[in-house]
Amino acid sequence: METTVSIHLDTRRSKSDGTYPVKLRVYSPLLQIAKKYSAGISMTKQQFESVWLTERPRKIHQADRDFLDEIRIKAVNAAKKTDPFSFEVFEKKLKRRQGDGKNVIYHYNQRIKHYMDLGQHSTAESYNLSLQSILKYIETQKGTIPKQVSFNAFTPTFLQKYEFYMIKSGKSETTVGIYLRNLRAIFNHAIQEGEVSEDLYPFGKRKYEIPQGRVVKKALNKNQLKVLWNANPLTPEQQKAKDFWFFSFICNGINVKDICLLKYENLKGDTIEFKRAKTKQTSKRKLTTIVIHLTDFAKSVIEKYGNENKVPEQYIFPLLSSSTSQERIMPIVKNFTRFINQHIKLLAKANNLPEEISTYWARHTFATLAIQGGANMEFVKEAFGHQNITTTQNYFAGFEDEAKKSIVENLLKFD
Repeated sequence: METTVSIHLDTRRSKSDGTYPVKLRVYSPLLQIAKKYSAGISMTKQQFESVWLTERPRKIHQADRDFLDEIRIKAVNAAKKTDPFSFEVFEKKLKRRQGDGKNVIYHYNQRIKHYMDLGQHSTAESYNLSLQSILKYIETQKGTIPKQVSFNAFTPTFLQKYEFYMIKSGKSETTVGIYLRNLRAIFNHAIQEGEVSEDLYPFGKRKYEIPQGRVVKKALNKNQLKVLWNANPLTPEQQKAKDFWFFSFICNGINVKDICLLKYENLKGDTIEFKRAKTKQTSKRKLTTIVIHLTDFAKSVIEKYGNENKVPEQYIFPLLSSSTSQERIMPIVKNFTRFINQHIKLLAKANNLPEEISTYWARHTFATLAIQGGANMEFVKEAFGHQNITTTQNYFAGFEDEAKKSIVENLLKFD
């Protein structure tokens, strides 16, 4: 069942100079499919016979023979390393320059391109930041930014020193964990493609273990939320930021990207029904439809800021349009998030509220106040569209001291 590789002359159509393209033919008996790839050279039938079909080509043809033989050998090696065989993986190996397969930088760039092609720009940016951090660390050690970094450079000792460097540079444990999990994913992908031996894998028990960043749970308490609700914005920008912050909060803690992507077709009477953009990209299971019950306030925000054209395929808020490309969506979402955060912070500061407040807090505040108000974790899980309860628990900021005291004191009240 081995994949066969051969060189042949494609005589179906000649070029204007009477030559024919030389092709690399790859046949997979496993898939029962043959594909042809250009060898980048053309020959007449007589030339091809003299160069390739003879056992001992004349000296004047040896260079062409060596050129084709090099292509064939590279293809044979790529096919052998593709197990189980797929043309997608084979073609990636075939196009690589010598040494790319063992180069961590190459694999990072491939994953970045992969996520960009899927429209997962945040994930692509995360991988790019991870790569740049690694290269910066190596530069501090070697004095120059490397163009190639071998997988075998990433020993447990190297990773421990790299972690210490990041912490010392002011990176949070959460950021450290993200960067190192990206590197671990690069290793796993390279091992899966047969480029790296599992013996080189530096992660795991008795090797290097990635630190688990502490989830920072940011939420306003009931009194703080009341102060923010009653706060008087000093500018139109603060008013808009306040409106969208509370729209996020009251609509199940919906995040800004999903707000931007809402269309009028998502409006179902007194509810909004949609599937999270993040879940669409990361989950292969049946996607959960999130149902938001619209309050009078949420309806007023839609009425105030919504598009005049209310056809089903129109975005509710004029942040995106039908002509917005996939590449432009993420920058627009980030800019709008930055706008809300900038002006809600100013409003919070003027009212003696935590100045680090952001759209992130709206989601956490929804989860925390809902549970403190009597909702169970399953309700919040469903409201967020999470696949498992553990993810939901990360959004709950816990009970305040007075609430804990009340719970304990009521344990022995049997009436």
